[in-house]
Amino acid sequence: MTETIAPRTVRPPAATPSLGAVGLFTVLLAAALPLIDFFIVNVALPTIGRDLHASESVLELVVAGYGLAYAVLLVLGGRLGDLFGRRRFFLGGMAAFGLTSLACGLAPDAWTLVAARVAQGASAAAMLPQILATIQAATAGPRRAKAMGLYGATAGLSMVAGQILGGVLVAADIAGTGWRAVFLVNVPVVVVGLLLAARAVPETRSRHPEPVDGPGTVLLTASLLALLAPLTEGRSAGWPLWTWLSLVAFPFLAAAFYAVERRADRQGRTPLVPPSLFALTSLRRGLVMILPFSVGFSGFMFVIAVALQRGAGLGPVRAGLALAPMAVVFLFVSLAGPRLVTRYGTRVVTAGALLQGLGIGLMALAAWRSWPDLGLVELLPGAVFAGGGQALQLPIIYRVVLSEVEPVRAGVGSGVMMTTQQSALALGVAALGTLFLSLVPGSGMRDALVVTLLTQLGCIVVTGLLSLRLPRTIG
Repeated sequence: MTETIAPRTVRPPAATPSLGAVGLFTVLLAAALPLIDFFIVNVALPTIGRDLHASESVLELVVAGYGLAYAVLLVLGGRLGDLFGRRRFFLGGMAAFGLTSLACGLAPDAWTLVAARVAQGASAAAMLPQILATIQAATAGPRRAKAMGLYGATAGLSMVAGQILGGVLVAADIAGTGWRAVFLVNVPVVVVGLLLAARAVPETRSRHPEPVDGPGTVLLTASLLALLAPLTEGRSAGWPLWTWLSLVAFPFLAAAFYAVERRADRQGRTPLVPPSLFALTSLRRGLVMILPFSVGFSGFMFVIAVALQRGAGLGPVRAGLALAPMAVVFLFVSLAGPRLVTRYGTRVVTAGALLQGLGIGLMALAAWRSWPDLGLVELLPGAVFAGGGQALQLPIIYRVVLSEVEPVRAGVGSGVMMTTQQSALALGVAALGTLFLSLVPGSGMRDALVVTLLTQLGCIVVTGLLSLRLPRTIG
């Protein structure tokens, strides 16, 4: 009797997670929320101060508390997503962002609002790194290029749209909510995002998860706090002794962080920020470019809002709409970015810097000639060129930074990139904002604005020169 042997069942290898159109829309929707909230509160601060009887220093904390928590926890958020699952952390971070936004909108006093903003920043740090990491791990080839381009477009638009939306919501005073609407608007968006994400965002994680690097986490947090806390709070506090001591401590803390991470890497452990990550030429050079670009951009957004409202006498809506052409041009040009990069390579970034520089130069000329009659018409030519130039830089720089990062390290790579950008955004507001406000009493609003715009033009020149060192093609 012949024994029949059943054939062995061979299990096919696990399919690579794929991010579809609905999933991509969902993560891009989530990506817009933290960046919008970084800028949306600027135009609402005067109303918040009057309603909650808050001093200028407390209002500074409403902005700084969010930015600090956001910046110092981004890399940790990326590592935890790699470790426990990016979809899980994305959903949890988004839900927490909605709850903390609700807490901000219902805050009965200023200090409650500050605490809610810190928690909101921490929630954003849990959610945002998972977005880029998911795109990196669940897309490939042309789909990844398109997704990264759309992510960059979303990021750039969010930073401009936040200021516009803030002015519109405060002026609309929906159901008597006033400034609270700038936070409450997040809640329905989060609910829709959670419903979509539960169905359309795939789970990805590192194949070889490592425990969290405790010493590295503590030292990175201390380093960023030592740099960003005095820069964001120093001006309003009058630059007391602690701000200078903190700035002096920063390079020593940063050196200690690098030494700890390097030793962990040599011992075969996985540090929070692996030094070997910076061996990637595209990542290293892209990160260096993000610094001057983000410093100049965030400083411009802060200064132009103050100048148009306090100097030119525009209300929050008209001041926001003066930047609308920049947002519209950014949207359309950024959509063409992937095709331009395919044809001309990273020299597109250099061309973008030239266009942005021309736009900022035209804005400075308009301020010099037309002040104080400065509005949509006067700023239109400069806004068009600046918006187009920014669209040819930011989305492409994002792609460059992550182009060589392996999917298993996507979380830490995106966390490092977002931390660099967030720190530069805070630095730009502090540096260019301080320059502008210090010049106003002696030189007047017009001259202060022109000098600050020319300073931003210097940041653009640096970005353009650095772009010449980028790899000609993006992997």
